[in-house]
Amino acid sequence: MSQLFSLQGRVAVVTGASRGLGLDFARTLAEAGATVVCVARTTAALEAAVEGLRAAGGAAAAVTLDITDEAAIAAAVPDIIARHGRIDVLVNNAGVIYRAPVLDTASDDWRRVLDTDLTAPFLLARAVGRHMLSRRYGRIVNIASVMGVVGRATVGGYVAAKHGLIGLTRTLAAELGPDVTVNCLSPGYIRTELNVALQQDRAFNTMLETRTASGRWGTPADLRGALLLLASDAGAYITGQSLVVDGGLTSILA
Repeated sequence: MSQLFSLQGRVAVVTGASRGLGLDFARTLAEAGATVVCVARTTAALEAAVEGLRAAGGAAAAVTLDITDEAAIAAAVPDIIARHGRIDVLVNNAGVIYRAPVLDTASDDWRRVLDTDLTAPFLLARAVGRHMLSRRYGRIVNIASVMGVVGRATVGGYVAAKHGLIGLTRTLAAELGPDVTVNCLSPGYIRTELNVALQQDRAFNTMLETRTASGRWGTPADLRGALLLLASDAGAYITGQSLVVDGGLTSILA
C-alpha cells in the first residue's frame, strides 16, 4: 500500500508554497518522495521555505512567480520542465480573499480575487496540462474550499471563485482523461496564520464547534492524507471530484 501513495521520483509544483497550507502541502509531497518546485511571489519567504524543506531532507526548488501574469506563466512552465525533466503533479493552492458585502465591493477587488483564485489555476492547468497530456501522466489538484459548495456573506468573490474552480475541475477532468486526473481538495476551516482573527472570535468558534461533527477546527495535518490520495497513484481512478475535508461541517450546517 505504501507504494500506491509514494511520490518517489515525481516532480510536483505547488503554488502559494511560501507559507500556510501551501508550505505544508509542499512538505507533505516532499516527505512522500517528490521533488517539489515551490512557487510564490515573495522571493525571501519562498527561499526560506525551500531551505526549511531541504534541511528536513526533502528535495525542493524555488520559483518566484506572479501567477496572475499570463506571460510569466508561459515562460516559467517550460523552464521548470527544462530544469527538472517534467511536471507530474500540479497543486493550485495560491489564493486571496477579500471581505466586504457584495454591494460594497469595488470591481478591482472583485477582479483581484477572481484573477488569483480562478483564472490563475486555469492558466497553470492549461500550460501544465498540455505537458502532462504529451507524457500521458499527470495529477492536478486544485485547492478549493467548503465555500465552493456553500455560500457565505461578505466573501462573494471568494465564494464565486471557488464554485467556479470546482466547475473548471470537472471540465478539465473530462478533457484531460484518461491519463491525467484533475480533482479539488476542498478544506473546511483550518487553523493557519491567515485566519487568526476568526480563531480568536468566541462567537465564531462556538458556531464552528457546534455545527462541525468533529467539534473542532481542522489543522494542516488533517489535509495531508487527502492530498496524497489525489496526487499519487492511489487516486488513479478518482477524477473530476471535490473531496471535502471539513470535519463534517457541510454535512450538518444549516
